Amino acid sequence: MLGSAYDERPWLALYDGDVPAAIEPRMGTLLELFAAARRDQPDRVAITYFDGRLSYRELDELSDGLACHLVEQGVGPGDRVALYLQNVPQFAIALLAGWKAGAIVVPLNPMYRSRELTKILADARPAAVVSSEQGWHDVLGELAGPAGVRVAITTSELDLQTRHDPRLFAKLERRPAAGCADLLAVARAHAGRRPPEVELSSSDVALLVYTSGTSGVPKGATNTHGNVVFNAEGMRIRVEKLGGNGIFGLAPLFHITGLVCELGAALALGRQLDLVYRFEPGVVLDALAEHRPCYMVGPSTAYMALMNHPDVTADHFSSLELVYSGGAPLPSAVVEDFRARYGHYIRNGYGLTETTATATSVPAHLEAPVLAESGTLGGCRCAQSFRTGMQVGADREADTLITSLSAIAKPHGAMPPDERCTARAGRMVESPARAGRRFREPPGRRYGPGISRVRAGEDVKTPCCASKTRGASYMDTRRPREVAVVDVPDSYRGETVKAYVSLSAGASATTEELVAHCKRQLAAYKYPRSIEILDELPKTATGKILRRELRDTARAAAR
Repeated sequence: MLGSAYDERPWLALYDGDVPAAIEPRMGTLLELFAAARRDQPDRVAITYFDGRLSYRELDELSDGLACHLVEQGVGPGDRVALYLQNVPQFAIALLAGWKAGAIVVPLNPMYRSRELTKILADARPAAVVSSEQGWHDVLGELAGPAGVRVAITTSELDLQTRHDPRLFAKLERRPAAGCADLLAVARAHAGRRPPEVELSSSDVALLVYTSGTSGVPKGATNTHGNVVFNAEGMRIRVEKLGGNGIFGLAPLFHITGLVCELGAALALGRQLDLVYRFEPGVVLDALAEHRPCYMVGPSTAYMALMNHPDVTADHFSSLELVYSGGAPLPSAVVEDFRARYGHYIRNGYGLTETTATATSVPAHLEAPVLAESGTLGGCRCAQSFRTGMQVGADREADTLITSLSAIAKPHGAMPPDERCTARAGRMVESPARAGRRFREPPGRRYGPGISRVRAGEDVKTPCCASKTRGASYMDTRRPREVAVVDVPDSYRGETVKAYVSLSAGASATTEELVAHCKRQLAAYKYPRSIEILDELPKTATGKILRRELRDTARAAAR
């Protein structure tokens, strides 16, 4: 139970006058909110993509057509449709189409390679995948069949625009894949048709979004339509009174932040969403100047990269009325420098995949800190219970309890948790519907044993103990006997990844070979840029690797 201070909700006094004490979603699903926007303003721009535009009418028609194709191929309620796409309009088309078919959408990080994708596909068991052509040829094509995928659809990032900016697309060409349907072709082939009506409720699962979890294995969060609508409506309340054209897609849509706080918010608002494929500082600056959005959210590293671009000026950000950051630590120096140079205060937000993006954030009219223990923007409460003798940062460790209608009821449980992390993994329980759901986050810094912190806003996971790394290590090679991965300071990313390795008897390897192996096996944000080979990793008397000692050593060397 939350304490009496939370029952009294003293943070409500800090709310702006037109922000309600509690969010009351107008509808049960984002599909319903989208349908209302399409009905009220069908010709308004829904998505910009370089020089391309999709209206709400066109987005509806294309997603209808794709949904018809999915249904014809046997995809229906409860099936999973995986999306292996960057920030392209086809992501929104496929998301809506999957829901119109009654399916659960599974966003996949397009940086994932075979190691990560194999595990997630085996867990999610998608009936259909929608992939970029390049992603299909590079990795997904060889994994889809063994994973039981029945329907394969590909699309090109070059579609729905003609600009083809060489900073992003210089090496990209259309590569239709044998045995795969083309997304736009099948959507247009069903023009004028609507898929059969499906009954979706707020309690139905809308998304299966994979997080790094606390055990070193991705866990699928079962975000319901009600979860998505709750936070999308929260974003609507925050943004609807702003002027400007709409929302800039700085965060990736395959992450819960971009999916809900950008795409979900845009559809709930009936505003436009500006997409630029993937983050490239010069391209982002050009798009900001061209589309003049009023709202933007992204990781602190993105803001640092934009600030360091040689062509950046205050005018690039002049249309923005709200700027938020999340997903990575936000250094105060960045906040103050950004404000001094461009006149905007970057407000911080905190959330989880399990809370369907934002759980708490700085109100739009205030600056942090607001109230140390409370959430903001009605309907979500956060409490911390501090525990003696444990540490968070340099001080104390805490359990965080989040009560909100955005919190998932339960995780997707097919992937077994690592037993060593279970005690620190927290727990999730359902509470009465009116009170929302409670999610208990892991204590301390959210990372259990063997979990490094964040590299460029991404969680990085590793095996938890020496016994787990023998013969099947983080590097997936027999040469390392033991591996420990730690976070170290990085002047650009905030934190990056370093690995310590001891080799098996008689084995030999160079650090360059191990780094190259990791680069082939893991997503770019995960593989360690630095590896140090030791004769023996430090351990406790019971044989546990002393990662804290290694981390302290690495941080001291980085100073």
